Amino acid sequence: MAHPSHKSRQAPPPPEVVEGAWLLKAFAVVVIAALLCTYATLCILFSKSQWQLVLHPVQTSEGGSPKDLIHFGAGDTGQPQLTGEWLPASTSSGYNHLTVLFLSGGDGTRKDFAETQAALRNLGLNVFTFDYRGYGSSAKIHPSQLRMLEDAETAWKYLTGTREIPGRSILPYGVGVGASLATSLALEHNEIAAVMLDSPYCDLRDVFRHNPKFRFLPVGLLFHEDFPLTAPLSSLSTPKLLLSHKPSREVAAYDSAAAPKITAAVSASSGPQFEGAVRQLLDQYVAVSSSAPAATTTR
Repeated sequence: MAHPSHKSRQAPPPPEVVEGAWLLKAFAVVVIAALLCTYATLCILFSKSQWQLVLHPVQTSEGGSPKDLIHFGAGDTGQPQLTGEWLPASTSSGYNHLTVLFLSGGDGTRKDFAETQAALRNLGLNVFTFDYRGYGSSAKIHPSQLRMLEDAETAWKYLTGTREIPGRSILPYGVGVGASLATSLALEHNEIAAVMLDSPYCDLRDVFRHNPKFRFLPVGLLFHEDFPLTAPLSSLSTPKLLLSHKPSREVAAYDSAAAPKITAAVSASSGPQFEGAVRQLLDQYVAVSSSAPAATTTR
């Protein structure tokens, strides 16, 4: 018999056993969390860098005489952000009082559209062309739809303010994504007599939504470089010339565009077909009304 003061030894508790099911659940939670983090990262990267899918800026240093260049659009630092050129009409015509505000596409610089600009000048139109920020020798900052809209408005203010050109004598001409910018300007400024759109690359949300590369991303929620055209054109009552090229995919936005409009299929943005379409717009809707003096109100 054990001594009464002797304490019996207690057996150690059995070791805890982690069930396999719990381990599997914990592993699944970790994997799901990692996948969610990865997906969120992809969404953020797509949202921040999508401008590179739509726009392909080219930075260049200008050659030639600096006196031929126009620097305008001072930013917060007081330094001009935009570089452009004033290209006077190369022939005398009844259109000399009109100025084309040329809004380039998202690939290349203003100089890549020199052939079209020359065709407009040969018709007797003045042309003002410039590079958006991120293009040519304008400010080195990545472009975006919002910034390009701001640049188009800055160019408008330069023409109407610094050069004192009446708004009714300025005709926005938009190529590619520039078609959306030209349409936005016409909606913002009712005095614009007409707008010309050439081979638009716009309404891009649906284009990227149906791209198999992005089928796992909520493109509809994340995409903001849309450069809308269909909806704005459907409500724009300003006379418009809608140019498409043959062969080319049909521009759906043209079908629903509000009247008045002239739709023309041309083989190039120069030459007899092109010039004939522009002349039709000018003679039918622009030349007389733009050259007429501003109406006065009598009491």
